[in-house]
Order: sequence, then structure tokens, then C-alpha cells
Amino acid sequence: MNNSQQKSSVLPMAIVAILFFVLGFATWLNGSLMPYLKQILQLTPFQASLILFSFYIAVTFTALPSAWVIRKVGYKSGMALGMGIMMIAGLLFIPAAKTQIFPLFLLAQLVMGTGQTLLQTAVNPYVVRLGPEESAAARVSVMGILNKGAGVIAPMVFTALILDSFKDRVGTTLTQIQIDEMANSLILPYLGMAIFIGVLAFAVKKSPLPELEQEAEEGSEKGQIKEALARPNLALGVVALFVYVAVEVIAGDTIGTYALTLGVENYGVMTSYTMVCMVIGYTLGIICIPRFISQPNALLISAILGVILSLGIVFGDSESFTIANIILVPFGGAELPDTLLLIAFLGLANAIVWPAVWPLALSGMGKLTSTGSALLIMGIAGGAFGPVFWGLTSSATSLGMQGGYLVMIPCYLFILFYAVKGHKMTSWK
Repeated sequence: MNNSQQKSSVLPMAIVAILFFVLGFATWLNGSLMPYLKQILQLTPFQASLILFSFYIAVTFTALPSAWVIRKVGYKSGMALGMGIMMIAGLLFIPAAKTQIFPLFLLAQLVMGTGQTLLQTAVNPYVVRLGPEESAAARVSVMGILNKGAGVIAPMVFTALILDSFKDRVGTTLTQIQIDEMANSLILPYLGMAIFIGVLAFAVKKSPLPELEQEAEEGSEKGQIKEALARPNLALGVVALFVYVAVEVIAGDTIGTYALTLGVENYGVMTSYTMVCMVIGYTLGIICIPRFISQPNALLISAILGVILSLGIVFGDSESFTIANIILVPFGGAELPDTLLLIAFLGLANAIVWPAVWPLALSGMGKLTSTGSALLIMGIAGGAFGPVFWGLTSSATSLGMQGGYLVMIPCYLFILFYAVKGHKMTSWK
């Protein structure tokens, strides 16, 4: 890019940065919401996993329609529309909290996921295309820090506004009056979030955010999808993102539920531990990619670390506090079980995967970029199925929730394959 192009990209990237923060805040609230609703509604691990399933499954149905919407209305209007849908979702939490009807919470989550899908499909291409391809992972890492930084803040806000008033109820049998109090405490925070997102949607619509060049529509949508999937680096990239989001959501959103079973009072803030590790990982990515390490090699290291940590979680001692006594307690931190902290450390393994896979998968896509982006966004559906498999495995193994983390190992092994070979494939033959 020449100097004028670089200067013109500053404002778009600043606006996109704000949107990544909003996406992260709304997404990682799930890590606190899941155990909170499990406690209020007395859900099983599998039922609790449906809170995440309903949020992420929206991607499966709305990613490709989102690409169509963006082609029709443009990237900027697509962003505003996505946030408008998210605002509606925030408002749906009000009747869900008042009635305590579980399907209403699932509906609100489904609508929130739909809005996020449209917003994600619009904002991610900006990051990849507004700059050199070889440094795309570094730009995505900057956005990831904001997204995951919001993931650090969101559980803390949830805990401060809601959970702190009820943390003495962990491990107790709740009366109906207590349940009503805990459910009603959700109303004002979600109303405030809905209003903020609505105002931001209006601001983005009126902003000077430029449109990316629209790809010419050549052939039918099915033809574009078929052409895109004929490129192995894209098709395998979709699978890599699917299994990645599965493990990312398991690490970020089930850690609070696992902490609740271990009797940790501040279970609602545990997602922040995972997000802090992800922020550290993104920062390392910005520093090291591509200066000291290539995107594929960073992906390789991430996959290997993920396998090692997963084995440590499953076979570790949940009554040992060695790690906390070394890195947390001496500095005034909480004494937490080793297995719980190993889940948080997965944030280090997961951080680089998303920013590394996107540019590798979209390399050479040209006019098929929006279709390829939509297909990659469909990989977020892994966040729907990962926790469900975790919940089912938790019920099927003698290790309980700890054994449920076995499902992450094959996911990291596929990411390892994509790093070593998958992204290099140019033909299915």
C-alpha cells in the first residue's frame, strides 16, 4: 500500500476495532451466563451446553445469507444491521428473565448469534484486505486483543453487577424467592447493553466508513460456494476454524461451569482468566509474526501446546493447587485448582489460531473473498457443537466434567494437520 492508502485505512481500522470489542463483550458474557443460568434453572451439564449451542448454531444458518446481505447493502450497512439484531437479542433477555422459561433464553441467544454472524462476516474482511497479506495475522491479532480484552472485562462486569450479590449461594439449594432475585438481576444489564449497541449501530451507519470494493457477482451463489470449496486451503480452513472455535468456546465458556462444580465462589469471573491468556498470546503474535515466526509455524506451535494442555487437564489432579501457589497466591491471587488454571492456559494455545488461519485460507480467493469469508464464519458453528460434545462426554466418563475435555485433543490434532499440510494444498487430487 502507498502512503495515502495507509492513511486512509486508519479510520476504518479504528471503527472496526470498536466493533471487535463489542463482539468480544457480547460473546464472552456467555462464560458467566452459562453457570449463572445453570444455578438458577438447575440445569444439567448438557442442558447448560445448549446455552452456547443456541448462540453459535445461528452461524450455520445465517453465514451464507449474511454474505448475500452484504453484497446487496454493502459492508457498512451490514455492520449496522448486525448490531440492530444484537440489540433486539439484548431486549429478549428481559421477558426471559421475568418468566425464567429456558427456551426464551435460548431464543435470545439464537438471535444474538444471528446478529453477531452478520457483523462478523462484514468486519473480518476489512482486517484482512486493508493491508499486506503477509502481515494480516498481526492486524487480526490487534483486533483479537480488543476482542479478548473485552472478554476479560465482560465477566468482571457481570460479576460486579450481578454475581457479587449472590456468591454466597454457591452450593446451596435456592428458594423460589432467591431464584426470582437472581433472574431479575439480569434485566438492567442486558437492557443497558441493548441500548448501547443500538446507539453504536446508528453511529456506524452515519460514519465515514468506506466501502470495500464489492466482488462482481459471477454465476449463482451455489456456483460461488462450489468454486470456493474447490480450493483445499479454504475448505480445510473452514474445518480448522470449526474445531478451533469448538476448543476456544470450551476453554472460555465452560471454565466457569467447571469452577462452579469445584465450589469456586467467583465462578463468573473465570472466563477472564482464559481471556487474559489469550490477550498475552495475541500480543506475542503481534511481536513475533511475521518478524520471527511465520503464520504456519505459529499455528503449529499452538496446536502442539493445545494437545499438551488438554492431556494435563484430563489427567491432572483437581485437588492440587501447585500452579496457583507459584504464580497467583504470592501476588495476592486466588488459590485455584491446577486443572482449572490449565483450562485458562488454553488461551495461550488458542490465541494465534484464528489470525493465522484467516489469511492462509483466503489467500488467492480474489472475487470469491466474501463467499470465502462467509464459509469461514460458518466455522464459528464449532462453538455450538464443542460444548455439547463436552457436556455429553462429561456425563459419559467417570471423570465427569474433567473428562469432558478429552474432546479437545482431536480438534488440536486437525489444527496441527492444517498447519503442516492443509494450508499448502492447491488441489484435491
